[in-house]
Amino acid sequence: MQKAQRLLLLSMTVALLASTGCQRHSHSEVYYLISNNMKLAYWQTAVEGFNKAAAEYHVQAKVVGPDTYDPQAELTELQHAIAAKPAGILISVADATMFQSDINAGIDAGIPIITMDSDAPHSHRLFFIGTNNLEAGHLGGQRVISQLPGGKGNVVFFSMPGQPNLDERFKGYQDVFADHPGIKTVEVVDIKGESTAAFDKAQQYMAQTGDKKIDAFICLEASAGKEVASVLKNDSAHRLLVAMDVDPDTLNLIRSGVINATIAQKPYTMAYIGLKALDQVHHDGPKTFSSDYSVDTFSPFPVFVDTGTAVVDKVNVDLFSNAAATAQQK
Repeated sequence: MQKAQRLLLLSMTVALLASTGCQRHSHSEVYYLISNNMKLAYWQTAVEGFNKAAAEYHVQAKVVGPDTYDPQAELTELQHAIAAKPAGILISVADATMFQSDINAGIDAGIPIITMDSDAPHSHRLFFIGTNNLEAGHLGGQRVISQLPGGKGNVVFFSMPGQPNLDERFKGYQDVFADHPGIKTVEVVDIKGESTAAFDKAQQYMAQTGDKKIDAFICLEASAGKEVASVLKNDSAHRLLVAMDVDPDTLNLIRSGVINATIAQKPYTMAYIGLKALDQVHHDGPKTFSSDYSVDTFSPFPVFVDTGTAVVDKVNVDLFSNAAATAQQK
């Protein structure tokens, strides 16, 4: 009888372990998501994906970073996260040069670090998950060419030069414009993380006429589009506005015709698969990390995971709105 009881107890213990999944995951495992501008709808969507993956794996998700564009504050959060020795860090890099040495230090300490949304390609980060930002620029550039009469005109960009993902998007636009000499880039406005700077500059450009008239405004990040749109609402000249990302306000402005199109990204997907990738590295990855997997033909990691882009305009805007509404109901 005692032997039968022991066998029954053993079988019940094995079943319990299998059902709880505690052989692999533990609530003591902590994963960080770090970025700037955490109040933006874009980043709130990313946080949803990160938390969803954490809930599925029964691990802890910590989301840190400044509510505004503040690279130094974000770097401080990265340093604090590394000091806490978590199971992994997913980070959107505001300044590749500024962050490189600390990312390298984290990797050297054995902490898996993956970049998302904005990369630090010359650091030792394991790999990058996010938009093919060069392709996003190509899509936007092709849209501008197709919408400007004769494929000609003066254009102004709103960006934050030095942020890797935005610089890549700008390069993508310029690649397309290189084959269209009638397109002239008048200025790349550095909004410095302040969307109201886009509003002020757009107002100034609206006053220019003749050969100096601006024919298209291009926003390389999410917040500027709505500010420029508020200037263009009563524009009798019907200047072109191409935005970035698919928050509800941007989609509504597409419906009204003020924004011609926007380039959609997938921040939920980036953060969702980002945490799961970190978890796999934490459990199954190498005990120590190489300094540069990009030149290792036997690397266990990809260089880049492309989560996709799309042009959103009046034709397909409802598809994106419906997808967001469905996700909120789950």
